[in-house]
Amino acid sequence: MALRVACIGGGPGGLFFSTLFKQTVPDAEVVLFERNQATDAFGFGVVFSDATLNRINDADPVVRDGLRDHGTHWNDIEVRLKGEKKSFSGNGMAAIYRKTLLQLMQARAAEAGVDMRFGQYVPDLSQLDSFDLIVGADGANSSTRVQLGESLGHTAETATAKFIWFGTTHLFKGMTFLHRKSEFGNFAVHGYPVSENLSTFIVETDEETWRKAGLDEFDVSQPPGPSDLKTQRFLEKLFAEDIDGEPLVANSSRWANFRTRRTRSWHKGNVVLLGDAVHTAHFSVGSGTKMAMEDAITLVREVAANQDDLETAFTSYEAERQPQVAKIQNQARGGLSWWEHFGRYYDAFEPTQFTFHFFTRSIDIDKIRQRDPGLVERAEQDWATRHGNAPLETPLVTGSAKFKGRLLSLIQEGGTFELKDDDGSLPLVTDPADANASTGLLLTAPDHEEGLQAALEQLPGKAAAVVIRGGSPFTRIMLSEEARLGRGLTSVIVDDRGPASILTLVLSGRADAVVAAGPEASNA
Repeated sequence: MALRVACIGGGPGGLFFSTLFKQTVPDAEVVLFERNQATDAFGFGVVFSDATLNRINDADPVVRDGLRDHGTHWNDIEVRLKGEKKSFSGNGMAAIYRKTLLQLMQARAAEAGVDMRFGQYVPDLSQLDSFDLIVGADGANSSTRVQLGESLGHTAETATAKFIWFGTTHLFKGMTFLHRKSEFGNFAVHGYPVSENLSTFIVETDEETWRKAGLDEFDVSQPPGPSDLKTQRFLEKLFAEDIDGEPLVANSSRWANFRTRRTRSWHKGNVVLLGDAVHTAHFSVGSGTKMAMEDAITLVREVAANQDDLETAFTSYEAERQPQVAKIQNQARGGLSWWEHFGRYYDAFEPTQFTFHFFTRSIDIDKIRQRDPGLVERAEQDWATRHGNAPLETPLVTGSAKFKGRLLSLIQEGGTFELKDDDGSLPLVTDPADANASTGLLLTAPDHEEGLQAALEQLPGKAAAVVIRGGSPFTRIMLSEEARLGRGLTSVIVDDRGPASILTLVLSGRADAVVAAGPEASNA
């Protein structure tokens, strides 16, 4: 008896799953339910990295052909701030207008024999009791997920930064990041071309700036459709020079806070979820569309191979995809944090170091060098111009200690600690109350982000240095940057990830110096 499959959600993930399943299991009945009309599309562009497209292209050529015939492609990423332009080459990327991609995928699904029912909302899963398999691909606010209940273990973490999506008729040459400081605070743009006449224009800012600028008046609780026109006018004026006076294009454009979603279990009974319904990652690092389509590929393969045992199919699907998604989400956390603090970096760094700091938020100097050795050369030359030495060979003076370079050792003798190199030494204490201008504080970072606030409260108002050990790379960097950039203290990170990481931390300005964890960081 042929399998009856219902897919809820007609975005790229749902369309790709439905098409692939019908192609793989031709005798199956595949019905797709989408609450909006076929011509409706919210948002502007969808971005894909060349390096991540192979698996999707192998499954079906619809994206490859769409990008070739209707998309845009670039290799350079540009950062603009303080009147300067900086670039990072070797980043093959492509984008396509979301509405165009949906039209192409709808045509592909129809060709495969998928029964697409637009304008049909499924408020109750019991309406689909006659189906053997139900796939929830209905986005971040998935009603399918909500109906399955709390047993899935779904969580959502809300970022502090505000963001809003527009388009613009100004055509960027490729991925472009714009930074402007207004009288109210800092605003930044992610811009990239999606067609011959339209670019995506995503703006981020912090909540305090957003409120000071009076951009908090729009009622974001109203149904999709209306856009925040006051914000549109404000941003058109602020970024007029960057977009040559071209207008912004609104499409249900309103401010929001990004929510990182995680889900312990992606299925219940004969219902399984994919894409944003169970996981999200900040748009600065990865494409939610790409992740949803990769979910679809694995889910189709497993269900097709286990049509009489859906539990086995779902378990295998989760076993493969959950670790892959978690890896992207972990990488995205550094990118999301960067956007939560970009105003601080704008004020602290000049354009070259700012750019290097930005691009190393999720990769180290060796990976940057592989793609664009010129960017690394410019960053190192900028450091040498300002300091007169290579980064790790630059002397460091803090308190009464004078170190010959930035690669130090952490020495423990009994219950006492000391920071030293061949030329200098600094005694360390472990109680913040004992730290002063002649001693440093040895602080242990928390293993998880939830413990960051308590650790931040341990930072002293005065200390010759703060040496941060333990925890994770992310929590160590968050503590270091608060000490260094927020409180004007000298910060030292104990790092165990090797020479590339050590150089990256210093050159980017995330730390003043580094202790290489290993033999030189052990007991004296």
